[in-house]
Amino acid sequence: MDREAVTAACRGQAGATEDYPFGEGVLVFKVAGKVFAILADNGVSLKCDPGFAEIIRQHYPAVTAGYHLDKRHWNTIQLDGTVPDDQLQDWIEDSYALVVAGLSRAQRGSLTE
Repeated sequence: MDREAVTAACRGQAGATEDYPFGEGVLVFKVAGKVFAILADNGVSLKCDPGFAEIIRQHYPAVTAGYHLDKRHWNTIQLDGTVPDDQLQDWIEDSYALVVAGLSRAQRGSLTE
């Protein structure tokens, strides 16, 4: 996936909003005010289950601990074409799902309306 495809995948999540809180060039995607993806020049950072994060870092050289983020819960993926598109799409959806799982029942309900 390239930057445009990642942007489209993030925009496609229910209730997703986008903003540039860190300045031009760093696009942040949120759901109910909570960050699920950060797209910058060095790649895309996604929230991840801590145990799974370590496994995928070992399997994909393009995946490193989150850049300027909690390294247990975030991975940064270089958009260099070495991670299969379907895998990256799954990770975007997983990141979104992790954030949604932490929302209140009312907030989750408002995403399907």
